[in-house]
Amino acid sequence: MAVFLSPFGGAGVQFFDNSGDPLTGGKIYSYAAGTTTPQATYTTYVGNVAHTNPIVLDAAGRVPSGGEIWLLPPLYKFVLETSTGVLLATLDNIGGIGAASYQVQNFTGTGAQTTFTLNTASFGENYTFVYINGVYQQKNTYTVAGTTLTFSTAPPVTSSIEVMYN
Repeated sequence: MAVFLSPFGGAGVQFFDNSGDPLTGGKIYSYAAGTTTPQATYTTYVGNVAHTNPIVLDAAGRVPSGGEIWLLPPLYKFVLETSTGVLLATLDNIGGIGAASYQVQNFTGTGAQTTFTLNTASFGENYTFVYINGVYQQKNTYTVAGTTLTFSTAPPVTSSIEVMYN
């Protein structure tokens, strides 16, 4: 799984309240961009341990568990609040540092077509993210070999297929 360092609170950042004091117990909520659908963030570059959502800041106003926030592609929305729920900031459409190196390609489903050709070779399923009509597709619903993306079942007629890959 490819994860990328968050530019929002990514590594060792200290958060403060509006008075300039450390944001003790502050909360960072993470959502899919443009929504209120919770989206996981991770504690390390390995991407195998998720943060709680919200992330609760320590007494110094820093992210616990090593002070890092790592993201999956594509984009996130972050909401920063005080420990009592006072909104301090909302940042939307935030991508991980380096995530821009991913390529995005769009297709339209025919209802019968299961194989699609990518412009360049992908590193495989672990570096490919597929959305049909905006819904993330589980890795077991498709395979990727070189420039060929193959679905186990054809996407519906006129469906919007977005493929993000590296």
